[in-house]
Amino acid sequence: MRLTTLLLVLLTTWATAVLGQNSIPYGNNPVAGKYHTLKDGTRLYYEVYGKGAPMVLLHGGVYGYIDEFAPFISKLSENYQVICIATRGHGKSENGKEPYTYQQRADDAYQVIRSITPDSVVVLGFSDGAYSGYKLAAIHPELVKKLIAIGAADNPKGSRKEKANYTPESLMSQSGQFFKTRLELMPQPEKWGESLSRLNVLYNEDYISRETFEKIKCPVLVMSGDRDGYHTVEGVVAASRMIPKSQLSIIPGCSHVVFYCNFPAVWEAISPFIK
Repeated sequence: MRLTTLLLVLLTTWATAVLGQNSIPYGNNPVAGKYHTLKDGTRLYYEVYGKGAPMVLLHGGVYGYIDEFAPFISKLSENYQVICIATRGHGKSENGKEPYTYQQRADDAYQVIRSITPDSVVVLGFSDGAYSGYKLAAIHPELVKKLIAIGAADNPKGSRKEKANYTPESLMSQSGQFFKTRLELMPQPEKWGESLSRLNVLYNEDYISRETFEKIKCPVLVMSGDRDGYHTVEGVVAASRMIPKSQLSIIPGCSHVVFYCNFPAVWEAISPFIK
């Protein structure tokens, strides 16, 4: 989902403060990082931490990457095998040649997960990653035993009022230093603009709604801040009501990146759900 300039600045400030104190370079860790080559030849980067039952983390879009999950990884890896997958065009993953869709992202995640474990998994997705998690749970019920979807409401076809129009120029003007570090990770930095164009099409044309929600068979924790600027609380409630086995958690006083706003509250909701 798109960020306002203010939220992007807050994200950059948080990342600098928190990740700068963290000795583990999440998202660029040669000890934990590996590549998986998909069926179409695209190489996706992922990192694995801890041991135990597998839990998959799917990050947000545009600015999002594995490192945004730092507070989750450090706690979850105490009891789980945490699998962090980098989406096409983000961080150290390649773009590939095909248009971006939620179906594609679900297929990509499925291939990476199955290359690591034959077991069913718990999925935690944020924003774009939550929509990918919805799709993954719907088309692979044998794979996803529980889903935590943060910051992703009902998104029916034709509902987007403001069209996405990301460009390298606009993002660099908003937070140049932040995206400079992102570009340093990319295996194809010269194709960043191409990747953003594909993301614009994804955001403007793809959708996740009843056709997906009603097929999800596993328990789902739907979570959002009550001040999220990208969807309404009503939209989050609508998504939850269309999912047969859903629970709803609204974190008061928080916007889109709710786990930066109030991680203790987020964790208190997630912990009993995954147990």
